[in-house]
Amino acid sequence: MPTAARPTIVRHQILATATMVAFLMYLDRICLAQIVSSDSFHKHIELEGWQIDWVKGAFFWAYALAQVPAGWLSDRFGTRALITIYIATWSLFTALTSFSFGFTTLLLARLGCGLAEAGYYPASSGLLTRWAHIEARGFASSLISWGGRVGGALAPALTAYVILQAGDWRWAGWLYGLVGILVALCYWRVFREHPRQHPNCNAEEIMLLAEGRGDFQPVKDPPKRFPLRAACRSGNLWMANGVQFFTNIGWAFLILSLPDYLKKVMRLNEGMTGIITTGALFIGIVALPLGGIMTDYITRHHGKRLGRMLPMSVTKFAAAACYMLAMWTDSPWGMAIAFGLVAFFADIGLPAMWTFMQDISGKHQAQLFGWGNMWGNFGAAIMPVLFTAVLKSYDANNDFHEGVWLCAGAFVLAGVFALFVNAEKPVTQEPV
Repeated sequence: MPTAARPTIVRHQILATATMVAFLMYLDRICLAQIVSSDSFHKHIELEGWQIDWVKGAFFWAYALAQVPAGWLSDRFGTRALITIYIATWSLFTALTSFSFGFTTLLLARLGCGLAEAGYYPASSGLLTRWAHIEARGFASSLISWGGRVGGALAPALTAYVILQAGDWRWAGWLYGLVGILVALCYWRVFREHPRQHPNCNAEEIMLLAEGRGDFQPVKDPPKRFPLRAACRSGNLWMANGVQFFTNIGWAFLILSLPDYLKKVMRLNEGMTGIITTGALFIGIVALPLGGIMTDYITRHHGKRLGRMLPMSVTKFAAAACYMLAMWTDSPWGMAIAFGLVAFFADIGLPAMWTFMQDISGKHQAQLFGWGNMWGNFGAAIMPVLFTAVLKSYDANNDFHEGVWLCAGAFVLAGVFALFVNAEKPVTQEPV
């Protein structure tokens, strides 16, 4: 009797490649804070404080505004060609960042990078519905987001290392841009829109991925419109938007202002600043799989509403408390742990937010994912300007504490908004 063929592993290759892309995306996104705080940068380009704030925030404004259009493009036209173009384009703009010679060119490069990166996570949410087993979708989602967080955590130390070794800040952008073009080519080679369209995916793997899905075929009639009226009328969705908005104000300090705090207030050198920032972000990385497990556990025992709401809410209050802890220590490694706990509690609630959006979005998943992500990134975009305004108005002794209190307060507001989300109330009544 012939032995049944084993499923191929194309789904694992797809997931590994998508995770690698997320790693690169966050590396290119977060490297700027380390670049503009480097001595090498200040030797070549002189910017005023407000200009640096706008350069830092430019990425997030562009990223936020492009979320919904990118989600619509993904739902409408597929992801293989679009994501390949996105990767190549943001890598090009990352390289162009290092060709900048002043405020305007630097601002334009970061705007371009933000526009190009906006499409990846909305497109990935659709990718996982086809290439992850229905019972492993949560793990697959956390793995891709984990790749992004690892890239973000390594970005400060890796960028500082590249700058110190090369002796010039420009080499960081050039190197990351070149790597990105190679990753885009890899993505194009590995990915296909649907398992049935992949030449290396055998019948057994297709059957495995089709389990529990009914008619597992490429999408023939994608949604043509964004459900704007339903999105604007959904109080439930606005609560989730508030959670993302205030969470990103609180979290953005770690990637945009922590290097400045460590250098200007704690008087640490460039290498130590990169190491501590990376160490803090690495502590947050372990939160993602734990957050998924916690969300699933609470949902099984207490229902979907509490399973999403409690991890989203309680963790934000804990993150705010950890900011206060960080202000009470002057030990570099103590600060790394305290700021790391901020990242930990900010990220441990992230799987609950993503599963909540899947619960309420129906067939408009990529578009509504982009809608929520847009509001979240508006928070990250205004954070540098708000932070500087608070410091100018209230920080008489230049210890940054008032700015950190602002971020802690934002986490508290995010926790309050999260108390009112309900995963059992969809945005529209259209069938999935």
